[in-house]
Amino acid sequence: APVTAGNFVDLVQRGFYDGLDFIRSEESYVLQAGDPPGPEVGFIDPDSGEYRNIPLEILVKGDKEPIYSFTLEEIGRFREQPVLPFSAYGTVAMARPEAENDGASSQFFFFLFQPELTPAGANLLDGRYTVFGYVVEGKKVLEELGKGDKIISAKVVAGLENLVEPEA
Repeated sequence: APVTAGNFVDLVQRGFYDGLDFIRSEESYVLQAGDPPGPEVGFIDPDSGEYRNIPLEILVKGDKEPIYSFTLEEIGRFREQPVLPFSAYGTVAMARPEAENDGASSQFFFFLFQPELTPAGANLLDGRYTVFGYVVEGKKVLEELGKGDKIISAKVVAGLENLVEPEA
């Protein structure tokens, strides 16, 4: 999910997430953050003053390019499995308004189901939201976080050389 991951890394580099609260916590489901203070629900580009949204982005196993702007269900591919499925506790995905496939901006969530309860391809989230990562360390910390807890700071610790900046 190169567009989604690039958007997230850009926001981390800007310090956007520093000090933001977790705004939603549902046990055994999701932990969500990324809503800035004030009336906006996503990132407003300081240069343009515009809300920055990104497309829904899903790469299906066997495809060479991601599918953009459509859920797998909308294009009749709901039985196919994404390369990055909701198959692990700590899956990281972009939140978006339910009716706006391309409405994601800055809000993200951690998936908190156990894989044996929701195997890849057998849950309602695969093919509907963009997965762009997995928690590989710190599961205990994730288990302790809840609504109202704060992101002190977010930092890119590896891979920044892979970020491709869009041309102006």
